[in-house]
Amino acid sequence: MIGGGIAGLASAALLARDGYRVTLLEKQESVGGRAGEWAQDGFRFDTGPSWYLMPEVFDHFFRLLGTTAAEQLDLRVLDPGYRVFFEDGSAPVDVRRERRLNEELFERLEPGAGDRLGAYLDSARKTYELAKRHFLYTSFASVRPLLTAEVLRGGPKLARLLLESLDTWAGRHVSDPRLRQILGYPAVFLGSAPKLAPSMYHLMSHLDLADGVLYPQGGFTRLIRAIAGLAEGHGARIITGVEATAILTERSGTKARAFGVRYRDAAGAEHTLAADAVVSAADLHHTETALLPRHLQSYPERYWRRRVPGPGAVLLMLGVEGALPELAHHSLMFTADWDANFAAIFGRPTKVPEPASIYVCRPSATDPSAAPPGHENLFVLVPVPADPVLGAGGVGGTGSERVERLADTVIGQIADWAGIPDLASRIRLRRTVGPADFARDFNSWRGGVLGPAHTLRQSAFLRGSNKSRRVEGLFYAGGTTIPGIGLPMCLISAEILLKRLRGDITTAALPEPLEASGGAGQGSPADVKAAR
Repeated sequence: MIGGGIAGLASAALLARDGYRVTLLEKQESVGGRAGEWAQDGFRFDTGPSWYLMPEVFDHFFRLLGTTAAEQLDLRVLDPGYRVFFEDGSAPVDVRRERRLNEELFERLEPGAGDRLGAYLDSARKTYELAKRHFLYTSFASVRPLLTAEVLRGGPKLARLLLESLDTWAGRHVSDPRLRQILGYPAVFLGSAPKLAPSMYHLMSHLDLADGVLYPQGGFTRLIRAIAGLAEGHGARIITGVEATAILTERSGTKARAFGVRYRDAAGAEHTLAADAVVSAADLHHTETALLPRHLQSYPERYWRRRVPGPGAVLLMLGVEGALPELAHHSLMFTADWDANFAAIFGRPTKVPEPASIYVCRPSATDPSAAPPGHENLFVLVPVPADPVLGAGGVGGTGSERVERLADTVIGQIADWAGIPDLASRIRLRRTVGPADFARDFNSWRGGVLGPAHTLRQSAFLRGSNKSRRVEGLFYAGGTTIPGIGLPMCLISAEILLKRLRGDITTAALPEPLEASGGAGQGSPADVKAAR
């Protein structure tokens, strides 16, 4: 297994429970990948994902491994789920934990929008349930399981949801620009833009406007430690501080077959690890173009030239003296010229938006362990084009000039929009991260923070497969393959991987708890013949 982010760890845990002998190789000194942690001077920061959505996916994953989310995590419900600030100076609004309260909010901002939001969320819930039953947990290895009466009956609506943009769909239900932004913003969770993401993804609004937002006390690295512990508890071996340099292949009849991985340790020594199957949970672009020879690449460089990358990001981690009640645990700041903001990131040529729509996380609002007493912890994400040329970050203003200048601008924006005029003078700790850091640390395609954007041509079965077409015994997991971006999707990706290895072409989630298949067969081809 290559890559110790959440997808690699989850895959290792499921495969180890299923009876495989698993060795996981991780480039960094600690596991977690983008879901990492940085601590200094009593401040603790999650350096990546910070929204806990789709709790039933986490619950299902833990139950597969014989435990529960409640046993592994201390989850808190956030209320408000998040606060939204607007550039036009209108009062910020709180998105609450209850659907009814959010319908009332929409009604206050636009008469009649409350009922229309109700219809929107009903559709979002039905689309979400349909996706869970038929599309999220499948490898798309066969179309037969998709040809159900429910899917065929809903064909016309599904076609419309795929062909119409999320922005257009939201505009059919509300006209107030602020409400359209609230309904369109979930596209950013998918590494996309409201005018690029299919309206099928309006299902995301069910998650935050009706289902609620949670937070694991101790941060998201608590989730990572839980999954890593379960993987090791089921027998997986995790080696950190080693970098995979090649997937080893040999001829097997008329095809190539993976038989191991070459990796380099911290001292620079090369090692070879033999295997009956190789799974890469690393960035798919890096796996294909850097770890395989050209003639064995299913997704060569020319494939990526036709893909749309998700956004890059400049991250700010700020330790602030004094309280910041003006900000919720999650706060979003939306620019007035919404279209120009996304055009700067996804258009040609790209540029850093001025001003940018940004995300601010204040975990110290919920978690006392995030900051010393009398201080606050702020994590800020600024979407920018996926371009390592924008530079790297650093501690105490030592990052590249463009990254640090943008950080200064964003600190001023937060101070102005949220009414915290002395914010800059109260900062006691500052670290920035830029696209060049993502390219260096995670081998991310074009320095992006999420992976390929969820556009029509990059969603569902049109996204990268989880099995190499040219190398037997080589599989993929993670946000750059099916089903897509986000922590829940990465957990599902691990389950789809197991189903692929078992030759399971069903679309439903696996029964809980996971029972070992008892052999590498289960109807699968000879992809894995002796991995137990």
